[in-house]
Amino acid sequence: MPGTLYLVPNLLGLVPPENVLPAKTIAAARRLDHFIVENAKPARAFLKSIDPARPLREIEMVEIGADPPAMRGAELLAPARAGHDIGLVSDAGCPGIADPGALVVAAAHRESITVVPLVGPSSVLLALMASGMNGQGFAFHGYLPVKPPARAEALRALEEASRRTGHAQLFIETPYRNEALLATIVGACKPSTRLCVAADLTLESESVESRTVAEWKGRDFTRYAKRPAIFVLQG
Repeated sequence: MPGTLYLVPNLLGLVPPENVLPAKTIAAARRLDHFIVENAKPARAFLKSIDPARPLREIEMVEIGADPPAMRGAELLAPARAGHDIGLVSDAGCPGIADPGALVVAAAHRESITVVPLVGPSSVLLALMASGMNGQGFAFHGYLPVKPPARAEALRALEEASRRTGHAQLFIETPYRNEALLATIVGACKPSTRLCVAADLTLESESVESRTVAEWKGRDFTRYAKRPAIFVLQG
């Protein structure tokens, strides 16, 4: 019989695992000795925090990086075909959500390998829950363009899509560019558009603020410097 692919949520930052992960998730991850990971360093830190059953040096860990080729999916599942259970771990949050792990999951389904999603934190869903915006219809766009003119154009397009559909629009940014992104938002979007900034989710420094663009103007954006954040926009 083939093994099972477990989708193991990682922590969103330095926090005790038991604060955000159910006991069932921790127990399932602890017993696994084969892992497919986005990057090894954060995966090792996560596994160390949950006190795995075997020493880390005895746990097999294969990296897929941020943009793995689709053809690697079947190759990565070799242990499962041999009867071993495998854990799929993102750098942060839930595998397959704003994460490259979906190709592994798709390959598992093609090979009739059982896929089990485990409960844990998703920054995208936590931000949407806390935003007060439309959780019935929404879209996640990942990163917006870096260059200011293209970024402003993308924001206006998201704003228009939200006004047309009523859907919340979610996106992220590299933390050191949060201030620049916020400055572009208040300059490009209409005053009545709502913006939620959810930063450091699940951590002691967590903050969630939801205001109109007009209310965001003049506020201190430096407090979001270098803090992982999700942005939610709704016209």
